[in-house]
Amino acid sequence: MTAIGIFGARGRMGQAIAGLAADAGLTIAGGTDSQAGGTIGAESALITADPAALAASADVLIDFSVPAALDAHLAACIAAGKPLLIGTTGLEAEHQARIDAAARSIPVLQTGNTSLGVNLLAALVREAAARLGDDWDIEIVEMHHRHKVDAPSGTALLLGQAAAAGRGIDLASHSARGRDGITGARKAGDIGFAALRGGSVAGDHMVILATDQERIELGHRAESRIIFARGAIKAAQWLIGKAPGRYAMADVLGL
Repeated sequence: MTAIGIFGARGRMGQAIAGLAADAGLTIAGGTDSQAGGTIGAESALITADPAALAASADVLIDFSVPAALDAHLAACIAAGKPLLIGTTGLEAEHQARIDAAARSIPVLQTGNTSLGVNLLAALVREAAARLGDDWDIEIVEMHHRHKVDAPSGTALLLGQAAAAGRGIDLASHSARGRDGITGARKAGDIGFAALRGGSVAGDHMVILATDQERIELGHRAESRIIFARGAIKAAQWLIGKAPGRYAMADVLGL
């Protein structure tokens, strides 16, 4: 059976993935956390603080931890020659550059959201942005639980990247965030973001394309983190045996 290793094993996503592994025909090789000790999964696999040892014992690694741990996780997977799925959010440009470098040695799939539905939504957003003129304003609204620490969400950024790709523009230079006070009129061509936080919301996302007298709303609501765990397991299984390179959930879906 395929053995998966989970970086960030005590997190919400790590636990959800471990809970679904057996039903997907997988075993848990183990997990890592900043504090070693305890077990995860039906096999009671050990949780350690040693990513290198975990990478050596797993067929594929899944990372839903924190940006500060990314370098160690990439190094462990490169040393072991193992594929890595990265679902950690809050990554900056320097993290993306390190992922690009790692992908020259191992297969890496990095995504802001592992839901199959969200990634299909991204394809629809890209198509809509490509076909509608720049007189259609694009706004992205997301809401998550009160404990989420980064904003906009990784999923919102994924959708923003899809919209920017459809328009043939760079998201970083066309991104409007945190409007407050007298901001002036909306800048043509911007992709706007709004982040809401509260309660136990697993993840709601809406992409609004608005022009004079009409608008289109494309959205997705996550009712449980299980959908992300299910998508992560599917993507991790797909990643095994792939050539070194950088992959996305669109590749898993054949988009």
